[in-house]
Amino acid sequence: MEKQTKKGILLMNLGSPNSPSVADVRVYLREFLMDEKVIDIPYIARTLLVKGIIVPFRSPKSAHAYQSIWTKEGSPLLVNTYHLQKALQGIVPEAVEVCMRYGSPHPATAFDNLQKNVPELDEVILFPLYPHYAMSSYETAVEYAQKVHAENNYAFKLTVVPPYFENPIYIKALADSIQPYLQQPFDRLVLSYHGIPERHIKKGDVTCNHCLKTKDCCEVASAAHEFCYRHQTFATTKSVTAQLGLQANQFEQSFQSRLGQDKWLTPYTAARLKELPGEGVKKLLVACPAFVSDCLETLEEIAEEGKEIFLAAGGESFTMIPCLNAQPNWIVAVDKLIQPFR
Repeated sequence: MEKQTKKGILLMNLGSPNSPSVADVRVYLREFLMDEKVIDIPYIARTLLVKGIIVPFRSPKSAHAYQSIWTKEGSPLLVNTYHLQKALQGIVPEAVEVCMRYGSPHPATAFDNLQKNVPELDEVILFPLYPHYAMSSYETAVEYAQKVHAENNYAFKLTVVPPYFENPIYIKALADSIQPYLQQPFDRLVLSYHGIPERHIKKGDVTCNHCLKTKDCCEVASAAHEFCYRHQTFATTKSVTAQLGLQANQFEQSFQSRLGQDKWLTPYTAARLKELPGEGVKKLLVACPAFVSDCLETLEEIAEEGKEIFLAAGGESFTMIPCLNAQPNWIVAVDKLIQPFR
């Protein structure tokens, strides 16, 4: 008889400061922004930029932003990820752990916990909480987990769940989370994705001659799409709006969280929020499909700053649709997305 596989599940998210204090935010930003896949410039230049300019000036502002969303339980991103872990553990036989790309808990801590709690553990299924492939999110998280796994010489195998940006299971969960909000009067649904520099798109083009070469490059079949964040966000938008039955004039896509002066993916969410009231869009819904857990970028940047921009420009109502977090349909979806790897 074939030996039964002993497996564990690891949910991996971005990370968060230990507290909203300036000191802890400073530590977190240093680790995050010194990642060569986030700010992809030579080490010395990156060090001078991050530690000499960005972190000293950005830490107090970021700390204030974190303070505005911090809960009694702690960081929303960590809290939502732990709620997901608890809910998923309730429906799967495998042990479920959580780790972060930056900050705590570290992948090694999660690996050690799984090894301790699963006798004869021989495989860990890594489920990155990123639907889309980008070198500054999915890629860096997966490579970091793989590096920690290799450096610690764990005996168990590490298997990675690929991006699920247009997997019908994910799309249905996303559509189900948006659908109730479409019952209220609205003029437009904005699907706001985390932005990345255009150079990241070009850098990830395995064909070296496709991405951003033409306006419709994301619509033309190419091997580049496997690693193209821009194409994958468009694919999510197309699939979820079709599932929701929305007409072309009822939705649009934009990109948020720009850092620095380089050209990032456009249109910029903040700019569109300012422009939309002048175009007759008074009642707005905003969803953030690049995030499965509510965090600083959704709760502060969109629900607070974005709302303020839109209303100040003449908007009448603004509703941010929560991320999937630990919604029942998402718990079931995660289980199904992992199923092929069991």
